[in-house]
Amino acid sequence: VPSPHKIQDLKIFEDGKVSFSIVVGAGEAPAEAKIQDSLKAVGATSVQMTMIPNKTQMGIPSVKQLIAVSSGKGGVGKSTVSVNLATALALSGYSVGILDADIYGPNIPTMMGVTENPKLVNDPIRGELFIPPVSHGVKVMSMGFLIQGDQPVIWRGPMLHNILNQFCTRVEWGNLDYLVLDLPPGTGDVQLSLAQMMPLSGTVIVTTPQEIALQDVRKAINMWEKVKVPLLGVVENMSYFLGDDGKKYAIFGEGGGSLLAKKFNTTLLAQVPLVTQVREGGDQGRPIVMSPKGTVVSDLFKELAQKVILRLKEFDQSQNSGLEIGTFN
Repeated sequence: VPSPHKIQDLKIFEDGKVSFSIVVGAGEAPAEAKIQDSLKAVGATSVQMTMIPNKTQMGIPSVKQLIAVSSGKGGVGKSTVSVNLATALALSGYSVGILDADIYGPNIPTMMGVTENPKLVNDPIRGELFIPPVSHGVKVMSMGFLIQGDQPVIWRGPMLHNILNQFCTRVEWGNLDYLVLDLPPGTGDVQLSLAQMMPLSGTVIVTTPQEIALQDVRKAINMWEKVKVPLLGVVENMSYFLGDDGKKYAIFGEGGGSLLAKKFNTTLLAQVPLVTQVREGGDQGRPIVMSPKGTVVSDLFKELAQKVILRLKEFDQSQNSGLEIGTFN
């Protein structure tokens, strides 16, 4: 049970219902189930708990906007969207970083073509800091820099939470307009930790058109709604294959991204075709958005970056950066 000084707005109703808010800081993750069980054991019929961020501990002060790129499904091209979105923002003249939060499968260094590790400096106030390397105009930080070769990361939740906290507080990001966070699949520790550590400006959801992907993606969107992170829109990746005959072939079905955007009352940001150049760019460390102007997919990602900027402007930050982190019933 949380300490009393963190409890706010406690209400006990005649029918046994209990509601309250709890202030959480970076690295804290109250066990909702245990709290509910404890209160029900003393007579509560239902418990509603709302988590509120402790603003004095939240965020990265030198970063203006934090954009999560997320999907409940693996293999849908989330990292491809992340690197091309970040690079497109940098090409537009913004100061940009990318944080590879996929601790178990850190591919961003390869996809960004980073050939050097972060440097370590000793700050007299903050202590030892990482200086992230820069590639294609984007500052890059990843667990991939801290492990060797094909060594696996075998960690439980608390260790994940700790390394994410280090990436936020022990990396000298400098003044950034945008920090893109490439998240792992699912709705687990990493997503919840980041939602508690910092006020995310919004999330871009990546999916492919078929129902088997959409099932997991819908769960991810519902998770972001629970933790009060704005949904910037949907990117439908591998939307179609463009054949040599000029025809579009819907290999993974069609219309899934549009239906998803409609269901959650959001924007379909892009429909990205399945093309060899995207895969080659990821393997070679040169995002396809770096291709000459007029390349279909490159232009799509540049348009995506502009749409994300516009969507961020549509959200009033005063309403989305310091109120409720999440409600659990």
